[in-house]
Amino acid sequence: MRFVKTKKIARVGKIVQTLVKYGFTDVIDSTALGKLVATGKEPSEGSMASYSKWERIRMVVEELGPTFIKLAQLLSNRPDVLPAELITEFEKLQDKVPPFDVEIAKKMVEEELKKPLEEVFSYFDHQTLGSASIGQVHRARLKTGENVVVKVQRPNIINRVRTDLALLRDFVKMSENYFKRLGILNPLEVVETFREAIESELDYSNELGNMEQFRKIYRSYHSFYIPKPYSQYSTKKVLVIEFISGCKITDIPQLEAWGLVPEKVAENGIDVYLTQIFQTGIFHADPHPGNIIIRPNGVVVLIDFGMVGRLTQDHKVGFAGMLIGLAQQNAHAMATNIQKLAIGSEIVDLQLFQQDIQELIDYYFALPDEDSTISAFSGRFQQVIYKYKLSVPGSVFLILRALAILEGIGTVLHPNFQTLEFIKPYGTKLLAEQFSFKNIRTSAQTSFSQLLSLLYVFPTEARYILKQLRSGKIHINYDIQNPQLFLNKADSITNRLVLTLLICALMLSSSIVMTVNFGKKMPAPYGMPLVSLVGFGLATLLSLALWRMVRKRKPKEEEF
Repeated sequence: MRFVKTKKIARVGKIVQTLVKYGFTDVIDSTALGKLVATGKEPSEGSMASYSKWERIRMVVEELGPTFIKLAQLLSNRPDVLPAELITEFEKLQDKVPPFDVEIAKKMVEEELKKPLEEVFSYFDHQTLGSASIGQVHRARLKTGENVVVKVQRPNIINRVRTDLALLRDFVKMSENYFKRLGILNPLEVVETFREAIESELDYSNELGNMEQFRKIYRSYHSFYIPKPYSQYSTKKVLVIEFISGCKITDIPQLEAWGLVPEKVAENGIDVYLTQIFQTGIFHADPHPGNIIIRPNGVVVLIDFGMVGRLTQDHKVGFAGMLIGLAQQNAHAMATNIQKLAIGSEIVDLQLFQQDIQELIDYYFALPDEDSTISAFSGRFQQVIYKYKLSVPGSVFLILRALAILEGIGTVLHPNFQTLEFIKPYGTKLLAEQFSFKNIRTSAQTSFSQLLSLLYVFPTEARYILKQLRSGKIHINYDIQNPQLFLNKADSITNRLVLTLLICALMLSSSIVMTVNFGKKMPAPYGMPLVSLVGFGLATLLSLALWRMVRKRKPKEEEF
């Protein structure tokens, strides 16, 4: 335990030193860390003067290592959380982690599989195919003859990540006000979201599950292939997958040597992704060129399923409607569908919001053809999302990022590649299916089922509420923003109520007196006892006063 605490303190020291190095002494001084650590000298004026604040934040992240780089990469897809300038810097981050010793990798595989390496593999390559912050990949061959790749997790990476996560949480708590001044309104929620994402990535069984799900969904697709995972040789820290021979999608000389047309390959690649997004709603979220392999027969192969996005049916329709609205230059349709995506977010001025969407559309279509890209749209779209603090599903930004990457690949292979033109038929088909008889029938059945469920439970719930009311266990809390106005209104209402009761009393008593025969003991002008006449007169005067009180009430009183 003492060792862990010492390690944590050392890591805090490293974070503080890095922040000071890049000129963020104000962050240290504005938190409890300023009391624990002496910040020392400011960085020399020339050392950081040429860099913006956003560039320096990116430098801090790079120096702090894998966990912080992973967090920044995740946040680069969240324009609802970060300012656009910081997203631009975070998009530059790459995992630059050297491979660890192959003997350590082999030992970890043996420990995880609880078998000597020779019992499982007839060959295990000492050279790595790739290395990242979480693990590295080796080629191998199973005893049964299949060529595979073996992903091995870095030793002690789980403890390192968890230590960094704990520090992140503590640091963000202490620096929350500083982050809010930067425009990051919910930094603790961001850390929690990141924790869930990276802990999922640390467990290779999640990636194995993603691959098996994709293989099941796309088993009938002949132009798209997902490598087979070997669950019997895989654990949380080791993942064994079928090796696929082929070339990167951007390797034009090799594609042409196989007799493949690069333009057709680009179209097949975008077709694979649009099918995932608009038909199944589950998509591979990291389509950089290294993760897209083309076989000699032109089949598209996706690898690395650590990051997968999912869309509900409503989100698919909203996203499709947004892009179709963009293609049709229809600001109203586009704004409406963005609102569908951002359920729970409140837009105070809808007219101003639609005006901003129109400006986005005008900006996009004013660009030259070569510049009117998904990246250009995404940048302005992110500004609108950030401005209105809309809570748009993270999958939407994963899609835009994926489409921007694919667009970059497409322009390498296809001289006339226009992503929006490829999207239109998929989106139009999805929107048409929304109003098909099958979908309408399904929606009606769901609504009817929910209504029956409500009717079934309502009597029980109503009895429970009444029981709680009788026992005094239900309390209503009301937050009064303006107590004085509330008291004035209550006083006014009370006065009117008293006046109304007095008028009613005079009217009733005067009417009763009229039924009594006083003979000649009481004057009766106009055939009405004098007391009744006086009572009716007072009631009339008071009624006029009440009417004037009501008329004097301001038409728009301040809310309390």
